[in-house]
Amino acid sequence: MFTGLIQECGEVKSFNNNILSIKAKHIPKIGDSIAINGACLTVITLQADGFDVELSKETRDLLALENYKDEVHIEPAMQLSSRLDGHIVQGHIDTIGEVIKIEEKENMFDFYIKCPKEFMLYISKKGSIAIDGVSLTVNDIFEDSFRLSIIPHTLRDTLLGTYQITRKVNIETDFLAKQIVHTINKMDILNKDKENKTSWSDIDKINLSY
Repeated sequence: MFTGLIQECGEVKSFNNNILSIKAKHIPKIGDSIAINGACLTVITLQADGFDVELSKETRDLLALENYKDEVHIEPAMQLSSRLDGHIVQGHIDTIGEVIKIEEKENMFDFYIKCPKEFMLYISKKGSIAIDGVSLTVNDIFEDSFRLSIIPHTLRDTLLGTYQITRKVNIETDFLAKQIVHTINKMDILNKDKENKTSWSDIDKINLSY
């Protein structure tokens, strides 16, 4: 699990044969989970100046791979004693979005991100979302896009300040929103199989099954 608070921006040394080699200050252990641009990956090799991770085909199919060059966001997995200053991030990318508009407003920038419609169900106004691993708050939602307001601190401490229109981004929607939608869908299935509506007891049983 992660928080969506980027620890550092690492340098991509190479990305060959599914092995991504990163130069970074962070010193992990082999087997550690680490989020690279929001995707949870496993450290397989340690180098003098960084580490290597391996990406499976399933993982590669879900990511905006063109951004795994130059610099990337790095966040080690959170510890049980860590403060949850961002939000609960699993490191499981749901889909790829696209920056379609950037507007400067006073002391911040508004980013408009286009998102496949089927994933807009999990995005709500003032809800949480992770963009390339960065924990952010959704300020507005539209039919197939949403708006984020990025403050100067976030622009300085992440790569978001370098993003331009047409940039593809990894999107992880809110974990809790997905669980709620999943629960409602299960309720609908149960209601089709019996005359009475689903009870709170049924809902508790569904939640306990996670």
